Amino acid sequence: MPVPVGHFLAVAAILFTLGVFGIFLNRKNIIVILMSIELILLAVNINLIGFSAHLGDLAGQLFAMFVLTVAAAEAAIGLAIVVVVFRARGSIEVADINIMKG
Repeated sequence: MPVPVGHFLAVAAILFTLGVFGIFLNRKNIIVILMSIELILLAVNINLIGFSAHLGDLAGQLFAMFVLTVAAAEAAIGLAIVVVVFRARGSIEVADINIMKG
């Protein structure tokens, strides 16, 4: 018995909402912002895979793999930037990063 598309959409909507609230409610910590962006990308992937399974087309699943690749690269580069900023400033608050404008 296949899982209905509505269940995929409900889980994706919950994850997307948590990601958006994570960005808007916590603007001080860059790690929480990066994790919230990852939740949003995960919600998009769940939608792609859910509709792909519903329609019987593998294009959505293939596109979801590309989104996962981009998300992994974004996480690696983002964490590398956070480490460099922490070594330079001693803090990873967003306000301290904003001061670094040159």
